[in-house]
Amino acid sequence: MTHEAFSTTAGTAPRSHDAEATRRDIIEVATEEFARNGLSGSRIDEIAAKTKTSKRMIYYYFGDKEGLYLAVLEAAYQRIRAIEAELDLEHLPPVEALKTLVEFTFDYQSTHEDFIRLVMIENIHHGAYLRKSKVVQDLNVTVIDAIRDIYDRGRREGLFRDDLDPIDIHYAISAPCFFNVSNRATFSNIFKRDMSAPEALKRRRASIVEMVVRYVMR
Repeated sequence: MTHEAFSTTAGTAPRSHDAEATRRDIIEVATEEFARNGLSGSRIDEIAAKTKTSKRMIYYYFGDKEGLYLAVLEAAYQRIRAIEAELDLEHLPPVEALKTLVEFTFDYQSTHEDFIRLVMIENIHHGAYLRKSKVVQDLNVTVIDAIRDIYDRGRREGLFRDDLDPIDIHYAISAPCFFNVSNRATFSNIFKRDMSAPEALKRRRASIVEMVVRYVMR
C-alpha cells in the first residue's frame, strides 16, 4: 500500500481493512529493525521506507518510536502464546504435556531468533517498556495457567514433587531454551563447535526435556 492511498483529509482514519494490513506490515518490518539494531539504533525513516508508507502514518498508528517498539514486543509475545495455546496440553497426560511444552519452547525459540533478540534488548532496558504493557502481562498468564494445570494433574497422580511454583517451572523451561539461541554464537566461537548444527540441536533439545522433567518429577 502506498502513501498516496492515505492522502485523504487530514485526521481521517484509513479504512479498517487497509489499516490493519498496513499496521501488520509495519510491525513485521519494525520487528526485524528493532531485533537487529535495538531501540536506540532503529530509525523510523528506515521502517517507513521498507513498508512503503510514511513516518506520518507510523506515528498515526503508534504515537512515537517507543510506542512502535512496545507494539512489536506485544506482537512477539502474542505469536508465541497463540501457537502455544494450540498444543492441547490439557488433554495430554502430565509428563507428556510437560515434554510437549518444553519441546515446543525449544523449537519455537530456535527458529525465531528475532524473538530472543527482542527479549534481550528489553532486558537491557530492565523491562521498562514491558512494565507498561497490560497486554503482555495478560498474555503470559496463559502459559502459567497451562503449567499450573499440568503440574497440579501430575501432583494428583503422584508423579510430580509438591514444592514447586508454576513460575519457577516456566523459568526452568525458558532459561535453557533461551540460552540455546542467545549464546549460540559465543559458544560456537569459543569452543570451535557449530552449536546450530542439526545433530547438536537434537541432542540439546533432548537434554533440556530430560532436565526439566527430572526437575519436576518426584
